[in-house]
Amino acid sequence: MSDRFDYCERGRQVVATELAALEHLSRYINDDFQRGCELIHASHGKVIVMGMGKSGLIGRKIAATLASTGTAAFFVHPGEASHGDLGMIENHDIIIAISNSGEAHEFLSLLPVIKRRGIKLITMTGKPESSMATEADVHLQITVPKEACPLGLAPTSSTTATLVMGDALAIALLEAKGFTSEDFALSHPGGALGRKLLMRLGDIMHSGDDLPTVTQEVSVREALLEISRKRLGMTAIVDEAQMLLGIFTDGDLRRLLDQRLDIHTTTIGEVMTANPRTCDVHQLAAEGLRVMEEKKINGLLVTDNGKLVGALNMHDLLKAGVV
Repeated sequence: MSDRFDYCERGRQVVATELAALEHLSRYINDDFQRGCELIHASHGKVIVMGMGKSGLIGRKIAATLASTGTAAFFVHPGEASHGDLGMIENHDIIIAISNSGEAHEFLSLLPVIKRRGIKLITMTGKPESSMATEADVHLQITVPKEACPLGLAPTSSTTATLVMGDALAIALLEAKGFTSEDFALSHPGGALGRKLLMRLGDIMHSGDDLPTVTQEVSVREALLEISRKRLGMTAIVDEAQMLLGIFTDGDLRRLLDQRLDIHTTTIGEVMTANPRTCDVHQLAAEGLRVMEEKKINGLLVTDNGKLVGALNMHDLLKAGVV
């Protein structure tokens, strides 16, 4: 019986080779990288990423990362560009062209038109003496010591280096632009992150008839009935103008029973927690979650200029996908 092939050892060798490639890549974060970032940052146009084969697949990811981090970008296939898609590119745009060899003929055939139109060109190649490198306004070198493929044929370390160079561009530009988490959420409204960063307390709170409220003159028993009806584990205590006076929760009830107070004769105003922690109706739901976690509370009252307008609990945040 033949020896079992050590897949794990081979996998570790691949990781080690690609880590070495990334260590090597750091030397190319240099003046050329600075000029490339400055060129993109100063542009009023879009960034168009191009690449063939594996470089094209990496290019699509780089374009997506740029777009989601505040730099308008999209991918154009070089082959399609020569058959009409070049019309999507305007003269004030910037092209990032990717080719490890720097001799991708599908892109080189576009160079005369790109030069004639005065479109700025950034290239990423592993060959600084290549045609694409020498024709570029800025060349970003992505040379790696060796591919992780033992045949030296399949793009492995080189595509990893290209991907990381693209990430370096995107994140450097993100910080230079002052791009915020809320800006990020505006381009990701459909995902969990978008919900967490964009949803406001007013979007998920209970309000109107679903809002548990009593006045301070009612008995504890009547307040408990209101808590049971509205099923939020608490009730707000308000005055006639709906201005918030206090809160009473299930936890307060347990402490009250330990004191052997008569729930029929004791008014809720006598035992409520006055001036409870609240949040504004316009605050992000994520901020409400932070308050609840910091204060170790399960319910939160929501106000607008001191007037009670809503309430929610941890279950509401879970249901909304904020937690």
